[in-house]
Amino acid sequence: MRISLPTESELEKGSSLGRDAWARLRKNKLAMLSMCFIGLMLIICFIVAQLPFIDDPNEQNLANRFAPPSGDHIMGTDQLGRDLFSRILFGGQISMLVGFIATGVALLIGITYGAISGYAGGRTDAIMMRVVDTLYAIPFLVLVIVLKVVIAGPMEEQLSWMGRFANIVPLFFAIGALGWLTLARITRTQVMAIKEQEFVEAATSLGLSKMRILFRHIVPNTLGPAIVYATLTIPSFILFEASLSYLGVGIEAPNSSWGILIKEGADFLETQLYLLIIPGLFFSLTLFAFNFLGDGLRDALDVRASKD
Repeated sequence: MRISLPTESELEKGSSLGRDAWARLRKNKLAMLSMCFIGLMLIICFIVAQLPFIDDPNEQNLANRFAPPSGDHIMGTDQLGRDLFSRILFGGQISMLVGFIATGVALLIGITYGAISGYAGGRTDAIMMRVVDTLYAIPFLVLVIVLKVVIAGPMEEQLSWMGRFANIVPLFFAIGALGWLTLARITRTQVMAIKEQEFVEAATSLGLSKMRILFRHIVPNTLGPAIVYATLTIPSFILFEASLSYLGVGIEAPNSSWGILIKEGADFLETQLYLLIIPGLFFSLTLFAFNFLGDGLRDALDVRASKD
């Protein structure tokens, strides 16, 4: 009696969680459209802005102030005769960098702090979480302003080679260094659940060190929620930088960001509405795209969805 074995095409191929998440994300048309839009904005702000035909964003021409859109200035000029399109591109660089770098700093601190707290447990965990609660009680805006002032001087001297970004980097770190509190709590909760699982007990029985178990085996399993949180944090940090710039304590002149452009446009709201609408449109669409992408990633990385 001959037994026929199934062919390779008849065998069901296995699939990783990452591949399943990508397949679910691709089905979310709004999230994919948002990802494409974010990629387009990055190309426009960081690549197109470097092309030779893009005007200097800080070059003033008072004789050509409030010029309407034309072949020379496709979006017109502002109150000082500066090209609005180039200022939006270079302002987008700073706004994007604030979002990405500050989020990266927050991820590094939040994941490390929350993982150590959750894995240690007991009195160490209690003390570390009380520190987080204390920082939560202090207004975030006040802390960022104070921290920026404290670190701005020394950092600007060391980063003078970065040119126009030298006085911006302290703001990146000031926002990121205080934006990790929620992520620390999320990571702590994840670690407390994961450290009770069998593979952690197996690693312990093999004699692996606690730090290796934590950062080699436990932390990678918490990165799903961290990635989702990051995509939702980037727009909030961009919005926070815009608020700081609107209050006059964010990006310093002559640099521009979308927040500064919106602030300048608001000063001429009744006479030159386009100065507010155009940068506000770039700003709003980018925030919406990051939020929609974050929602899509949250659904795609949902463990319960992988069981469907």
